Amino acid sequence: MKLDDFDFHLPEALIATRPASPRPSANLLLAEGGQITDGQVYDLEHILRAGDCLVLNNTRVIPAQLAGTRARGDAVAKVDVTLMAPDPAGDWRAMARPLRKLVVGDVVTFSAGLTCEVIAKTNEDCHLRFNLAGDDFDAALGLAGQMPLPPYIATKRKTDARDIADYQTVFARHAGAVAAPTASLHFDLPLLDRLAAKGVRCAEVTLHVGAGTFLPVKVDDVTTHKMHAEWGEVTADAAKAINLAKAAGGRIIPVGTTALRLIETAARSGTLQPWRGDTDIFIYPGFQFHVTDGLMTNFHLPKSTLLMLVSALMGKAQMDIVYAHAIAQNYRFFSYGDASLLLPDGNKNMV
Repeated sequence: MKLDDFDFHLPEALIATRPASPRPSANLLLAEGGQITDGQVYDLEHILRAGDCLVLNNTRVIPAQLAGTRARGDAVAKVDVTLMAPDPAGDWRAMARPLRKLVVGDVVTFSAGLTCEVIAKTNEDCHLRFNLAGDDFDAALGLAGQMPLPPYIATKRKTDARDIADYQTVFARHAGAVAAPTASLHFDLPLLDRLAAKGVRCAEVTLHVGAGTFLPVKVDDVTTHKMHAEWGEVTADAAKAINLAKAAGGRIIPVGTTALRLIETAARSGTLQPWRGDTDIFIYPGFQFHVTDGLMTNFHLPKSTLLMLVSALMGKAQMDIVYAHAIAQNYRFFSYGDASLLLPDGNKNMV
């Protein structure tokens, strides 16, 4: 498989810079086998069946973008930092601009009493040690940081107060993500209540989405691509709920590629088990799914690993048809865009 196989032309006007409001009013493309139906996210209460199980990623996005200054003697320079992931010691791997002008030992000062020291640096990122930890760090970050919008939105407009709520799911619980599980942004509490009343189950897992989700694939042979790692957990309760739903004949439908990657990581033995750790699972056509019966997801970037994932689930030829239909019908793409519900036929691994 070549990278160009996953390319397509997307009109720039279809890149969403704001989400639909209310959330479930976003368009929903239902692809069931070879059939395509247009609707809205509200329609999930009519599409899903009693006993189906939605797998939700309950990660919470942190305000990971920081603007600060670095003083060196009498010289003061601006530094922009995007936190990427913490390490076990509590230090943070981060992207910084201008990275080339930072040196180990520099101290960067932000607002809200937050500072950090550069303790290591590579050609691509740096490692930062903050002056605060625990709840004090979280409180200061909440005051000093901004939501880390994807680059294809950030280049079109600045982050603002609306993004604090817009770029967070209504069931976000565990802080640690620097990008939202965006398919989940389409749910509000009333829709979740109506689904529960119908008998649709929900199981929550946690995968802290990293900035690596936006990294481009740089190899021509996609099978040689190395995925970034992200921390996740499938608790014993979540594994039990998903296994019970599947055993009873319900469909297991992750909401978002992050939830799908996590449960398939936890099911590599053939059966879903409780699991915790870093996953760098790469899903592309030919992948053998053990748990997933469908997927709710947004529309993804050309040449992205996420487009490869949905092609693994539905088949490359069918996803070409789905995306052509979405573009022709002016569906909105990417993180703040519209949604699709992908329900493959019996052959999930066709190319």
